[in-house]
Amino acid sequence: MANLGKRTRAAREAFAGKDNLTVEDAVALLKGNANAKFDETIEIAMALGVDPRHADQMVRGVVSLPNGTGKTVRVAVFARGPKAEEAQAAGADIVGAEDLMEAVQGGTIDFDRCIATPDMMPIVGRLGKVLGPRNLMPNPKVGTVTMDVAQAVKDSKGGQVQFKAEKAGVVHAGVGKASFDEAKLVENIRAFVGAVSAAKPSGSKGTYMKKISVSSTMGPGVTLDVNSAVGS
Repeated sequence: MANLGKRTRAAREAFAGKDNLTVEDAVALLKGNANAKFDETIEIAMALGVDPRHADQMVRGVVSLPNGTGKTVRVAVFARGPKAEEAQAAGADIVGAEDLMEAVQGGTIDFDRCIATPDMMPIVGRLGKVLGPRNLMPNPKVGTVTMDVAQAVKDSKGGQVQFKAEKAGVVHAGVGKASFDEAKLVENIRAFVGAVSAAKPSGSKGTYMKKISVSSTMGPGVTLDVNSAVGS
């Protein structure tokens, strides 16, 4: 515990007074202070000038991070017949229909991403109250309701990240691991910010991107200069 306290104090001192950094400087700071015994995730949080309770202000989308997430993603696919076989061949971890629905209803959710063929949505729809709050509900807008299940599985396992504004208008996601090269983390952060920028809804008024901050799993956060993050 004493060592943990020392690490925490050292990190806070390193971050003190540092705000509105460029993406490059922020990444260097995070990597230099990610000292946990595991490979920490680099996380981003964006406060947006939207109210997701209004349909024309909802921010939602998907982005393929150029250097992946560094995370092993378990994928479940609702499909039958040849499409189920395609999903399995593409590397899906769980494939099923009514049996998978019953497992989820029983509280077994051993996956991080859920994909479905369109014909399975009447079954998947019964799971809205379970999958919805976990942001696991398949949705055609982010490519998880599709006949091309093989590509959807490959995308999910290859660094694709979904995002959705929460009640307070905040979008957050993991954008890599502390072990990544600095340049790769910078690329991933810019790709994510760019995707959220492109997803600006028609109902957004005033400042769209209010604040962007990044942190490692165990470390303090630091704010980014918004213009630097959005710029190329």
